[in-house]
Amino acid sequence: MSQPKNVYELAQERLAIIFKEFDTVCVSYSGGKDSGVMLNLCIDYIRQHHLDRKLCVFHMDYEIQYRQTIDYVDRTLASNRDILDVYRVCVPFRVSTCTSMYQSYWRPWQDDLKDIWVRPMPEDCYTKEDFPFYREDMWDYDFQMLFAKWLHARKDSVRTCFLIGIRTQESFNRWRSIHLSRKYQMYHKYRWTSKIGNDIYNAYPIYDWKTTDVWTANGKFHYDYNHLYDLYYKAGVSLERQRVASPFLCEAQDSLRLYRAIDPDTWGRMIGRVNGVNFTGIYGGTRAMGWQSVTLPKGYTWKEFMHFLLSTLPEETRRNYLRKLTVSIEFWRTKGGCLADSTIEKLRQAGVIMEVGGSTNYKTSKKPVKMSYLDDINISEFREIPTYKRMCICILKNDHACKYMGFALTKEEAYKRDKIMEQFKNLKL
Repeated sequence: MSQPKNVYELAQERLAIIFKEFDTVCVSYSGGKDSGVMLNLCIDYIRQHHLDRKLCVFHMDYEIQYRQTIDYVDRTLASNRDILDVYRVCVPFRVSTCTSMYQSYWRPWQDDLKDIWVRPMPEDCYTKEDFPFYREDMWDYDFQMLFAKWLHARKDSVRTCFLIGIRTQESFNRWRSIHLSRKYQMYHKYRWTSKIGNDIYNAYPIYDWKTTDVWTANGKFHYDYNHLYDLYYKAGVSLERQRVASPFLCEAQDSLRLYRAIDPDTWGRMIGRVNGVNFTGIYGGTRAMGWQSVTLPKGYTWKEFMHFLLSTLPEETRRNYLRKLTVSIEFWRTKGGCLADSTIEKLRQAGVIMEVGGSTNYKTSKKPVKMSYLDDINISEFREIPTYKRMCICILKNDHACKYMGFALTKEEAYKRDKIMEQFKNLKL
């Protein structure tokens, strides 16, 4: 019986297929540990196999980032310039932020705010003038999708492959991005690939790696890495929570304060660059921003407290939350959310009036439950139940999309979904 292959050997096999089958190969590189080891694996493969070709590198420069990350990106790109074709993008697309009640997005490298940019624009970068598809209403994820088509056409490629250094261990969303893509079209039935356009594919060669595998590879092969992770370790951040991402996302609120200690110069500049950064740095991860145990002010119900919070918001923001709430109330009243039998039993024991259906069109064993919004309920499945307390938490967290509650898609998110579905609707599965 042959010896099972380890994840490094499997990654090498996948790279062999990629460099054989695709004439344009591009690594999406953020400067984090996963994309970093992905890029290093590709550089090693090209050098060890003496390939007469260049590797494309796609780096979206978000202007505001740890100094250690910027240094690592600069260092890696410079030391491998002979085999890299670099696309360092500095474009003022929209980027989500949860630091402010006044704005749901900010723009890196915004032209009219050049005097308060956190740092100068790097040399030899690509700007919005280089991309004919750029629009002012474009989000960063829209740009990524269109960049793939742009590069494919620019290279006049037969087949293009984008290597994405994501691992299913990191989060459910990452697991879903790989495994659910299988319902569309893969390249020659390789389960670690997905089609994103005509002759354009994403590939995930290290999807089955664990965090320890990444650091083992860095140590064993002496790969350079982002030394921000050393500082994370010294700060007591666990290996699984050490991530390089936009500091203004909801998921990063409780770690935003680390900027003050790790990179005080950048922190001082970013306070004046994005609305609400200082407040979030102080109160992110606390009750003040909807984390941990949110306390109801004396004399209020959660519904009354929600209306109070809404009254303090700018009109556009307030309307956004009310639209989300209206959609959710109507959904639970007419269609119902899918809940497990154990959750339904807990609601019955709590005296909740509801209508339980027998089946649903969704592929789940859970049952549809129609009910009115509750003020609050003390069960472990709290986030699954429609309550005004959940809405209060969204408002306190500046969660404009109400992801905490699983609310309906925004227009931008719905547009992205529809474009993806349109892209795949004619594929023969």
